[in-house]
Amino acid sequence: MKDLATNKRARFDYDILSTYEAGLVLTGQEVKSVKTGHMSLKGAFVTLHNNELYLTNALIPRYEHASPALFHDPHRSRKLLLKRSEISTLIGKKKTDGLTLVPIRVYTKKRYIKLLFGVGRGKKRYDKRQTIKKREDDRKKQRAFRDR
Repeated sequence: MKDLATNKRARFDYDILSTYEAGLVLTGQEVKSVKTGHMSLKGAFVTLHNNELYLTNALIPRYEHASPALFHDPHRSRKLLLKRSEISTLIGKKKTDGLTLVPIRVYTKKRYIKLLFGVGRGKKRYDKRQTIKKREDDRKKQRAFRDR
């Protein structure tokens, strides 16, 4: 597995309760662009339309070696491939107050491009401060241990 894109703010802004793996429906040009590492999940989210899940607002720029005649929308919604049972459980979780579907990372699995996304609850400001404090304390411990 090779990470192609990560959403660094996902675990900072949300408490991830559970994670799911889904396939992405991409065009050939998008696959080449993603495999060369040109993808951003910043500001992306997973939406639900007609009992199907879509990755919305993820940036996949035009592949630099593609023909300029091809039309390419870098922010288009991309369909996620999941089992029907997983989709129905996600619909139930999505209807619960305060839960949202957050993309975490995009990676390759064999020859397929997969999206790892989680069901998360948004953190409050004080939760984020606790996360920062814990991270700084861990860093101090590592430095003290290293300097011994």
